[in-house]
Amino acid sequence: MSQKFKPVDFDPGRKGPLHGVRVVDLSRVVAGNMLSLQLGDFGADVIKVEPPNGDALREWRDDGHSLHWKTYGRNKRSIALNLRQPKALSALKKLIGTADVFVENFRPGTLEEMGLSPDTLLALNPNLIIVRISGFGQTGPYARFPGFGTLVEAMSGFASRTGFPDREPVLPPLALADMISGLTGANAVMMALFARERGEAAGQVIDLSLLEPIFASLGPEASIYRVTGNIKERSGSASNTVAPRNVYRCSDGKYVALSGSTQVIAMRIFEIIGRPEMKEDPRFSTNVERVKHRDLVDAALGEWFAGRTRDEALAGMRAAGATAGPVYDIADISRDQHFAEREVLVEVEDADLGSIPQHNVFPRLSSTPGVFRHPAPAVGEHTETILSEIGLVPADLEDQ
Repeated sequence: MSQKFKPVDFDPGRKGPLHGVRVVDLSRVVAGNMLSLQLGDFGADVIKVEPPNGDALREWRDDGHSLHWKTYGRNKRSIALNLRQPKALSALKKLIGTADVFVENFRPGTLEEMGLSPDTLLALNPNLIIVRISGFGQTGPYARFPGFGTLVEAMSGFASRTGFPDREPVLPPLALADMISGLTGANAVMMALFARERGEAAGQVIDLSLLEPIFASLGPEASIYRVTGNIKERSGSASNTVAPRNVYRCSDGKYVALSGSTQVIAMRIFEIIGRPEMKEDPRFSTNVERVKHRDLVDAALGEWFAGRTRDEALAGMRAAGATAGPVYDIADISRDQHFAEREVLVEVEDADLGSIPQHNVFPRLSSTPGVFRHPAPAVGEHTETILSEIGLVPADLEDQ
């Protein structure tokens, strides 16, 4: 079992640096929820517009518990609207008229079919920042393809670089493309708000695909392919760029990750493992040559690690100033004192479970830190309150 972390109370009276910014989030599942979570964690009034049966993220359950929603739904309010009903759609338009930011992730063209095109919304609210999240963007031959992160992780080139050369490509076991896109989108919203604040723009549209942020994580691979004609193969935990760099098994069955990404560190590692002669060997004396002969580098390192427990190996590497760290699973993280003392994880109150650990607000701002204001809401928990803020009551949503 994991340890208990520093308790954090939800306090709706706290104000973060985005206090006064209203976000209407019509998105579903991960990317949009990650985006609006970032804004909500820093004080924005995030209003989740959900269908009566709730955001699909609520159904991602572990042992019956909706822990994804409890995490990505915090610091948000929920209004339930059946947007197939004209009066509910009219209420949404009225709500958007009060917003600074509007987030959606329908397939391109759907918003227009609903009568909510960007032109319509900007005519209604000229200062509105509209974030349109899709798999492949609002334009191009793939614009109307379904845009789940799995497809993007495959088509971006990411999966082709992940795994071992004699095995199939490996997709990440979590919503990586969505997470990267959500963080990118929150950054884009802040840039748009800043431009609006400076009078350089009013409202505008942010065309945010899942594809482009994760493709950017490949770095210079397009340039490498153009210049060299080479397609980098999968290399497991090794690197096509630097050596030594890999994961090594210790005598107790645990693993250590090591990176010798600079010449000084690489030379230091050869000293630590008792192989100083490798420093002068032309096969290992430069990074370019080490990459060419990384199987020999890994064999030497693998033998050294195999003769030591993980703790012994880490102590030796760290004492000599080498860059090495343990390969953790979530159980290791839950026991590690750094995660507790730095408050990477905190303990938040929970109506169903008493309390649960969640990641803390990040990044850390010294003068205007993020805040914990609301636990994740039930579906439509704030419908009546939010309607009252735009001069409506629940009866106004009932079509005759």
